[in-house]
Parts: sequence; structure tokens; C-alpha cells
Amino acid sequence: MELWDGYNEDRTLAGVDIVRGSEIPEGIYHAVVHIVVRHTDGSFLVTQRDFRKEGHPGEWEIGAGGSVLKGESIYDGAVRELFEETGIRAESLEQLYEDSKIRENGSGAHYTGYLCVTDIDKNAVTLQEGETIDYKWLSAGEIIGGEYVPSHAVEAVKRLTDK
Repeated sequence: MELWDGYNEDRTLAGVDIVRGSEIPEGIYHAVVHIVVRHTDGSFLVTQRDFRKEGHPGEWEIGAGGSVLKGESIYDGAVRELFEETGIRAESLEQLYEDSKIRENGSGAHYTGYLCVTDIDKNAVTLQEGETIDYKWLSAGEIIGGEYVPSHAVEAVKRLTDK
């Protein structure tokens, strides 16, 4: 059983535990992280979601991500998710964005995006069983205009290449 902390609209802890897969109470948010991975050569990591995943099965997404666990900081959740899904150990992450979304049932999610710059051997990515089934490294040009799991990642890639 996976537990998440519940958050208020202002991103403070609400003192509510959420069990993954259960209904999130109206007005309560859970924390979700997304990590855009850029290699020092300028390419970006994209991963293919396992076909058994409930949301967006078999689709490609930019980087890695997931929900922050109970008691975990947002940053630590990002470091953990990145390692679990790719095998990449982040030396540091740069925050790219924060956003929140309310679902039709009134519950919500707080999204925090990070950038990980790495010089990992590009063949050393390790995929997490049940989460990801393939990966590739693409240029920003190959990503922009492509079809990926909805996130702020494409916009983040655009901003990163405009710098």
C-alpha cells in the first residue's frame, strides 16, 4: 500500500493521508514530480510507459516522474522517482515549474518539475519493471511537436533550448 501526504491548495501539509488508488477528498491535493533529463551532449531522455499502466499505457513521456510518498519532501521524491525509473542518481536538480490542477471530483494535484543534467553513459539507463519498457535520447527538435504524455515537459524543453 502506497501512502501520500495530502496538501492544501497553498501547498502546505493538510494532515491527511491518501492511499494510492483511493478517492482523494475534495479540496485536497497530492504532490506529483516530473524530471526532465538532459544529457551533457544536449539530448533529452524519453521513456515509454509500460502497457500495464493505468494512465497513458504504452505512450512516450519526457523524463521520469510520479507521486511523492508520505513523509518525503517534494525534492526527495523527485530524486527517488528519477532513480527508480531510470537508474540515474541526481547530483542536483533545478526546479523548472510548479503548477496545480483540480480534477472534476474536486481533488487536485500539485505538480513540480525539475531538470536533471547528467553525463551518464546513455546505454546505462535502467528501466523500472511495471513502469517503463523502453527509452531513447532525442534532440529538442525531435521532441518539440511530438506526441507525449501530457505534462509541462515539452514547454520546459523549449525554454531550456531557448536559453
